[in-house]
Amino acid sequence: QVQLVESGGGLVQAGGSLRLSCAASGSIFSINAMGWYRQAPGKQRELVATITSGDSTNYADSVKGRFTISRDNAKNTVYLQMNSLKPEDTAVYYCNAESTGWGYWGQGTQVTVSS
Repeated sequence: QVQLVESGGGLVQAGGSLRLSCAASGSIFSINAMGWYRQAPGKQRELVATITSGDSTNYADSVKGRFTISRDNAKNTVYLQMNSLKPEDTAVYYCNAESTGWGYWGQGTQVTVSS
């Protein structure tokens, strides 16, 4: 089992920045990749960014050049630095961890970008 706890969401004006954190605990040795997803009201959950155990990263086209995913292995934490935020980035952001055959989710953190 893997437990994920997100933090760092909030309200920010367009053009501002936020940094989300996701702290993992439990069977972290089994994690192959971690990532961030988001879900806006009335929309499906979508991938934002992922990072593998080998530090390969992948981003949604909508956030490339604005968001950066990174990890601190000593703290078992993954971060999402979000810059140049837009109102369309408003959503609940979820941390995800993938191990062989299993996927884990955090409880989500709200990000609201005002125009």
